[in-house]
Amino acid sequence: MTAIVLLCQDPALGDWLAGLFARHAPHLQVLRAHEPQARQAQVAVCWFPPAGSLAELPNLRLIHSIGAGVDHLAQYPSRDPQVPVCRVVDPDHIHGMSEYVHWGVLHFHRGFDQVLAGRVDQRWQRPVQRQARDYRVGVMGLGAIGAPVAQRLATAGYAVRGWARAPRHIDGVQSFAGSEGRAAFLDGLDLLVNLLPLTAATHGLLDRQVFACLAPGAALINAGRGQHVNEADLQAALAAGQLRGALLDVFEREPLPADAALWHTPGVWVTPHMASAASDACIASQVAANVGRLEAGLALNNRVDPELGY
Repeated sequence: MTAIVLLCQDPALGDWLAGLFARHAPHLQVLRAHEPQARQAQVAVCWFPPAGSLAELPNLRLIHSIGAGVDHLAQYPSRDPQVPVCRVVDPDHIHGMSEYVHWGVLHFHRGFDQVLAGRVDQRWQRPVQRQARDYRVGVMGLGAIGAPVAQRLATAGYAVRGWARAPRHIDGVQSFAGSEGRAAFLDGLDLLVNLLPLTAATHGLLDRQVFACLAPGAALINAGRGQHVNEADLQAALAAGQLRGALLDVFEREPLPADAALWHTPGVWVTPHMASAASDACIASQVAANVGRLEAGLALNNRVDPELGY
């Protein structure tokens, strides 16, 4: 039987994963990193694995992320690049992300951020109400997740723009593509939503140049990856008032350390990578299916293209 080992830095996540597989895939031999047999595992199921842990598995034949993203593995260059990497793709992920982004847009559009901030000094201040059609929202990334998110916002009445590597057509969304279309996409946006995958081209993309293109007092929602944001530029844009606020769900280090400045930065709202997640059953079934396919010598599902990074 192919053994799988759970590799993650958060002990609570490891406990959750062990229980998940016990409930939904009890036929799998699941090991924790501290168990003596773990070194012989052929499959590593990961979320931010401890540094060097992948290189300690001489029989490794498959690395499986428990989420749609695999960028958390990129910081471990010592892992064998010939070992295939797969990810979990939950069709219901779209609904969770759409709900989160729609809530975030309402948070800033309707001024709930200002109302909640007013609790500190008991300030009674009614925000100016703007019609959704007058509120310009831009969605970066129009793939399997971003396109439905942009569509939902357009259906809700917002003035929606979308930006991607290549041209896309989405009803109700004004689309822009490539580096040549980015400035026009960003120009005067009231709120920018980032749903891009993390690649070499998108690392640090959300910087002072991007923030300067937005409307004064604009807001940012980042549900892509923490590495998309230049944090120093974000802090500067918030301090200068170019950005009024930022809703951040993803971070370069997760969990976000207790001493991280973002916890205490005025205008920043932190959520614990909860925008959307695959269900327990989906994670277990997709990992189990790929373990079976590995044993049978079949093509793996949701295998990551090393060139694209997803």
